[in-house]
Amino acid sequence: MGGVTSSVAAKFAFFPPNPPSYEVAVDEVSGKLRMSGLGLRENVDVLKLDTKRGNQVVAVYFKNPAASLTLLYSHGNAADLGQMYDLFCELSLHLRVNLMGYDYSGYGQSSGKPTEQNTYADIEAAYRCLEEKYGVKEENIILYGQSVGSGPTLDLAARLQRLRAVVLHSPIASGLRVMYPVKRTYWFDIYKNVDKIPFVNCPVLVIHGTADDVVDWSHGKQLWDLCKEKYEPLWVKGGNHCDLELFPQYIKHLKKFISAIEKSSCMRKESGQVPDQLQNPRKSSDFQENKLGKEQREKFKTITEQREMPRLSVDRREKSRASVDRTEKSRKSDFHTDKESSNPELPEKARNSIDRFGDMIRSVGLCNIDCFRPTRQPSDGRRRFIRH
Repeated sequence: MGGVTSSVAAKFAFFPPNPPSYEVAVDEVSGKLRMSGLGLRENVDVLKLDTKRGNQVVAVYFKNPAASLTLLYSHGNAADLGQMYDLFCELSLHLRVNLMGYDYSGYGQSSGKPTEQNTYADIEAAYRCLEEKYGVKEENIILYGQSVGSGPTLDLAARLQRLRAVVLHSPIASGLRVMYPVKRTYWFDIYKNVDKIPFVNCPVLVIHGTADDVVDWSHGKQLWDLCKEKYEPLWVKGGNHCDLELFPQYIKHLKKFISAIEKSSCMRKESGQVPDQLQNPRKSSDFQENKLGKEQREKFKTITEQREMPRLSVDRREKSRASVDRTEKSRKSDFHTDKESSNPELPEKARNSIDRFGDMIRSVGLCNIDCFRPTRQPSDGRRRFIRH
């Protein structure tokens, strides 16, 4: 069944940039690997890692001399390391962490094909590299998963007992739940995060935009509700799927989280050392702030629209929902949205500007994921999915 699941996933869940945004070459002077067009930095290592499934994936490691923690970042669906490079650099700098990012099999210059099981092997290879090459201990690692990247992140997190923390950025409850409002887990579903997160034994921060039209905000809310150790979530009012880095509260909240993790010598509940904020988290941190000027906002909107997959028609979506609802009518829902939480607080007074971090992200114009979006139903009645 696992093979069938991976085959299904490969057909509609993965959209590696084509062509890749970078190449890997050996620097003639240093003899080290480097990524084309990005220069060679002393504090950045470019690596090729062998996975247990026979693939070789590309990874980058950013060293910060002031860091005590290391972030292992699993990026989104329609991005590769070349597009994420500047963001990784800024996160390492502003959060004062070491950071490793990696490309999934079939992404960028990584070999193999993108499948669910391959992504699990990919993150394991990156984690093993942190331990063996850089001497990073499990208790000093924070796993960061963005959208589809929440899949390999939670799969690994559920199997590590001394992990320091987890960040879920616009996460999915499962692949099938992104497309249909199902209330149970089917064998052919992929990235069954909703079933794995109860086994994560470290603090979890969830970040999700309330206006996310790719992965609905309810996914982040459901996963947060199921966490053992909840950290104050960040529900970005008006935030979509690909633009959360542009909101000033994004980096502000991440800094706050990293600081809380650093100050705690032991993050396990049984130790009695869990910070008050982790024991009694607020319901949310809802903000509405001016992100960009009108001209800049339009420019970013254009970039985002170019990367988005076609939407299902309203009629098709409603028809699918009605069909699933009839199938699930006899079942009790495992998840009920809190009315109070589904109505975020009134927005705060907008800021007049954003910090340098926001300026950098704005210039990059990232839009990482447009996943699980089928085209309209063709005239022959068959459903087709296209790559982004």
